Amino acid sequence: MTAKKTDSSGKGVETEYNARQIQVLKGLEAVRKRPGMYVGSTSARGLHHLVYEVVDNSIDEAMAGYCSKVEVTIHENDSVTVVDDGRGIPVDIHPTEGVPGVEVAMTILHAGGKFDKSSYKVSGGLHGVGVSVVNALSEWLEVEITRDGKKYRQRYIRGIKETELEELGRAKGRGTTVRFQPDPAIFTVLELNFDTLSNRLRELAFLNKGLEITLKDDRPNNGQPQRVEEYHYEGGLAAFVDYLRGSRQPLHPKIIYFETSRDEAEIELAMQYDDGFSENTHTFVNNINTHEGGTHLTGLKAALTRTINDYGRKNNLFKKAEEGLSGDDVREGLTCVLSVKVMEPQFEGQTKTKLGNSEVRGAVETAVNEQLAIFLDENPKAARSIIEKAVQASRAREAARKARDLARKKSALESGVLPGKLADCSISDPSLCELYLVEGDSAGGSAKQGRDRSYQAILPLKGKILNVERARIDKILSNEEIRAMITAIGAGIKDDFDLKTLRYHKIIIMTDADVDGAHIRTLLLTFFFRQMRELIDAGHIFIAQPPLFRVHKGKQEFYAYSETERREYIRRLGNGKGEEVGKGISVQRYKGLGEMNPDQLWKTTMDPETRTLLRVDIDDGAMASRLFDELMGSDVEPRKLFIEKNAKYVKNLDV
Repeated sequence: MTAKKTDSSGKGVETEYNARQIQVLKGLEAVRKRPGMYVGSTSARGLHHLVYEVVDNSIDEAMAGYCSKVEVTIHENDSVTVVDDGRGIPVDIHPTEGVPGVEVAMTILHAGGKFDKSSYKVSGGLHGVGVSVVNALSEWLEVEITRDGKKYRQRYIRGIKETELEELGRAKGRGTTVRFQPDPAIFTVLELNFDTLSNRLRELAFLNKGLEITLKDDRPNNGQPQRVEEYHYEGGLAAFVDYLRGSRQPLHPKIIYFETSRDEAEIELAMQYDDGFSENTHTFVNNINTHEGGTHLTGLKAALTRTINDYGRKNNLFKKAEEGLSGDDVREGLTCVLSVKVMEPQFEGQTKTKLGNSEVRGAVETAVNEQLAIFLDENPKAARSIIEKAVQASRAREAARKARDLARKKSALESGVLPGKLADCSISDPSLCELYLVEGDSAGGSAKQGRDRSYQAILPLKGKILNVERARIDKILSNEEIRAMITAIGAGIKDDFDLKTLRYHKIIIMTDADVDGAHIRTLLLTFFFRQMRELIDAGHIFIAQPPLFRVHKGKQEFYAYSETERREYIRRLGNGKGEEVGKGISVQRYKGLGEMNPDQLWKTTMDPETRTLLRVDIDDGAMASRLFDELMGSDVEPRKLFIEKNAKYVKNLDV
């Protein structure tokens, strides 16, 4: 078989294409060759994924009933140790591979007890690659196993066995200890974030009630003592709901909770209504956060709508003019966690976190119908409060629909009329287009003059938009700035949202580098998270990074994005003689985008060749929701605590 390539003249030249051109990667070579395929990326996300893979093995032991404690330690050199008191990885000789079981698990992809239903009924691994991938992407890895009264140890270098499995002697207890050093030749980021690990480990402790998880950080922290956090929740999902609800006031004191086992799945659910307006539902399958939903979520939603409507009709809680409640009505102000354990989960979706098992829908729907009906019958006061809130939501939604229909008639939204202050781009291909949401008319004017009109659109926003965390949909849609954004983006909102009609694939928040700018940015992110979350999940929301300083001397000029860069540029222009301004060096502090002329704004913040954009991602939807509640909710105290804890990060802002 032949293929063609072009020579310098552009003519086709035949080249051989046969078995010799097919590259065979043995062992774990494929993992090191394409690490992103196995851990997502070689940046911070992939780095933390290594820890999760090792911890997941311990969690699988816990789900099987053999592990009660897991301890994770970050060492000074950013190596990590994970210890559990499970059964210990097998050390006997594998019948077909001829080496100890632990060596098979550490060096062969898709090898492990999770594929044997007698070892693990359910497990949390998505792809079955687990610790072997961690081994491949580590500079070194050591594993110690205690089982059957003895202790064993083996060491690997970049996935290759350095020592044979050695018996260290007699030992009490049982369990597995894995210590590894992420490989600097693979990862661009090597510093683990304590809070990122903390969020995931706390989540796992909630999902596995009774399990004790400890996170330790041995790294020096400005003279502060070792940081240690312990996660242990006997209340399981009920405790999780209480944690996620945060400062919002519950409508009923008792959390609705049940767990049941069916042939299709083991089902555990906790839910509670509060005085907020946003829905906060999170679903898990075998401890995997299924943020794309799936059949279990479909069953949950159907059961909630049906059961609450049935109760309302049976008890004459609806007026004659009200036909019933929609799904969005019955989920307003709901905090809910659904966890199912499935023997053979089928995942689909872009990130393989959407459950596809059709049989699970019916199991969840039946279980929720039964258990929620029992709760409502036994707690009539709580039931009345829940339905009254849903009815209010229904009325507000109907008012919003009428307002939206009226707005469409007046402005002909459906015929494509865009906001008057939008400076649109000329290209019509959404994948090539960008929309800048700019703070204020002054900055908007500079952006309109400095942009590339072919693919960059500008929408100036006047003042601070409505805080949607404290508002119902009717009030949200009455806000002029929010309506302008919805119309410009073109994908609708909430129930009507459709990514297929999105007009720009990059929506860029560009605000001033001061406290007010940070506040406006947070308001916009709250709006997108609560009303257009699909935009974030699809990677369409970005944050522009305007410079803080312009440092110049004569014809030389530099733009600094931090205090450290500012000092470095001053030192450079002063021929390395110090950090003080002088000898013709001047520094301009940009407090607002409007202080930059169009050329400067283009060069520093809008030119794809030189700009820096931060893409907004959601690592943990449950924790993100709780954070928005802290920052934008009605309770002042959690916000005050957050500010006190994080004030050190605003040292570059003039406050």
